[in-house]
Amino acid sequence: MAKQKVLFVAHCILNISSKVVMWEYEDMAAEEDLRKKFLMKAIPQDVQLVQLPCPEFTMYGARRWGHVSDQFDNVFFRNHCRKILEPVLDQMEEYLSEPDRFEVLGIAGVDGSPSCGVDLTCESKEYYGSLGGHEDPLSVYKSIQMTNKNGVLISVLREMLDERGIDVPIKGLFAPEPEKVMSFLE
Repeated sequence: MAKQKVLFVAHCILNISSKVVMWEYEDMAAEEDLRKKFLMKAIPQDVQLVQLPCPEFTMYGARRWGHVSDQFDNVFFRNHCRKILEPVLDQMEEYLSEPDRFEVLGIAGVDGSPSCGVDLTCESKEYYGSLGGHEDPLSVYKSIQMTNKNGVLISVLREMLDERGIDVPIKGLFAPEPEKVMSFLE
């Protein structure tokens, strides 16, 4: 009997309706194409996909506005991430405890996300609070930048994996570098 391959994936890889309402951005179509290509390759290979919870959706719901990782990098959001990741890590441990039956391929995040970014997250020390009374809200919006860091959920997930002694690869879905996430399926 062949081992069943299991891959843990960011929530929005399987359910884009959980994402913040986005207006068109530069790589939006390319990211969506890569997401579909990834799924259309995983399904015929019988890769079992385990959906990670979305901390933004479970904390703020569907009508939330966009955030940057600086806003989420606080004890409250980190504790929320820990709470919702605990059952997922229990599942992962169970799969790993049966190496003759299962092969855990790793975890796929979404680069650029303030929560699920693996190699890139969005940051801004100026982006917080209400922009309504700000003299130049566009300058605050323009202060957002991509930085080479984990998003908050991925950061907490790495801490929890270390605490449990679990070592699995974590790669980001990122349109300019499709080979990263597609390497799970080679």
